[in-house]
Amino acid sequence: MAAAWAVIGLAGAAQAAACDRANFGVAIDPGHTAAEPGATSARGASELDFNDRLAARIAAALHGAGFERSFLTRRGAEAITLDERARLANARQARLFVSVHHDSAQPHKLQTWRWRGAARLYTDRISGFSLFVSRLNAEAQRSEQFARLLGARLLGACLHPTLHHAEPIAGENRELLDAAIGLYRFDELAVLRLTHMPAVLLEAGVIVNRADERWLRSAAGQQRLAAAVAAAVADLCEGRQAAAVADATPHASCR
Repeated sequence: MAAAWAVIGLAGAAQAAACDRANFGVAIDPGHTAAEPGATSARGASELDFNDRLAARIAAALHGAGFERSFLTRRGAEAITLDERARLANARQARLFVSVHHDSAQPHKLQTWRWRGAARLYTDRISGFSLFVSRLNAEAQRSEQFARLLGARLLGACLHPTLHHAEPIAGENRELLDAAIGLYRFDELAVLRLTHMPAVLLEAGVIVNRADERWLRSAAGQQRLAAAVAAAVADLCEGRQAAAVADATPHASCR
């Protein structure tokens, strides 16, 4: 463990000196809008609400870590298109773009239960985070680099990936780049394809999974995710490599 930290210290020292956190702005993109709120959780909450809460915590974590120029692409019920999100990030010369989402599953994977008198859809068989990159992004290599850093930080926080997006079924069948961190290729995603900086889409967890939903809704869960994102941003800024981060990151207590 000490040797691994030494590797990070030596390899990252020069990059860290060049890492100007105050001017390393991150565009944090809360997915969906009030008109299109995304998936519905196992207890009836909208994905939009999950996205907004987590994105706000990520922004706060980044500001607290010195990344003062980081900003949200959307606030509240504001209507904004996918193209406009990318244009905003490009216009403000963000150094990194992170789209924040929460996951569901294909309809045939879901079953019905009752929550507070209402029928709701859920599956407890799919759980975990996933990461998406586009090879059509202007900085595709750096996008994948950040995705691997973020994956290492999420694993270090005792979180696990989901591999259901690689299933050869309608609506899924995504190319799996790295099963260890749930990293997928999705070239057509507009916010990844149209941004001029490295861009990654994070599916923070599966809100149709009843246990995942409770944890993702909790302040502790959101804070752990936000801390992992902020740490990965610092890793990218300071030139760390995912392998070294994975070796050196102490694992948190699992939930």
